[in-house]
Amino acid sequence: MSPWRVAHLFAVRLSLVGDAPSAEEAERQVLVRARKGDPVAFRTLFEQHSPAVWRFLRDLFRDDAAADEATQETFVRAHGRLGALRDEARLASWLLGIARHVYLESRRSRSAHLDIAAEESEPLLESLLPSPTPEDLLLDRELEGLLAEALGELREDRRAALLLRLDHGLAYEEIAQVMGWSIPKVKNEIHRARLKLRERLAAHVGNGGRP
Repeated sequence: MSPWRVAHLFAVRLSLVGDAPSAEEAERQVLVRARKGDPVAFRTLFEQHSPAVWRFLRDLFRDDAAADEATQETFVRAHGRLGALRDEARLASWLLGIARHVYLESRRSRSAHLDIAAEESEPLLESLLPSPTPEDLLLDRELEGLLAEALGELREDRRAALLLRLDHGLAYEEIAQVMGWSIPKVKNEIHRARLKLRERLAAHVGNGGRP
């Protein structure tokens, strides 16, 4: 093959690579089509983001069937509000924000009188308890049941903030938007949630996981 032919093929290959859209740009293009009413594009968004939305709702409801129903409602609402999404890069956190509102409305409809327990003073265990951290525990399958129980004991909004940070990897600014909080409040609530988890799991961690 001639040097000219090799150079030509290499140039074509580079141009093709350069034209390939990034994942962010590809999603933006799908979002633009969905806003214009393309059902296939919206289905693509649903398939990409519904697993994370469902997982978040399941952790809030602690009930698979309720999470299924709330996920459907979340995307029904999202479909009608796509035009209100100003920052396309925040689609994931925007959907989680809608999901949280669906959850809160569902709770209010089931009970007009929510029993919110008074907060207890929390000991400063951050420097006393050994590793692993709550992040490590989330990755330990053997502790899944114990961790789910401990998460269930957290106040709902505090649990939601912690899950958004650890499970969904949102930045503090994004969590603030989802929760409707200031950034200092987000950091404080997540810190307190971590302390609660450490306190709840201290005995298990301290004896090496033996009951």
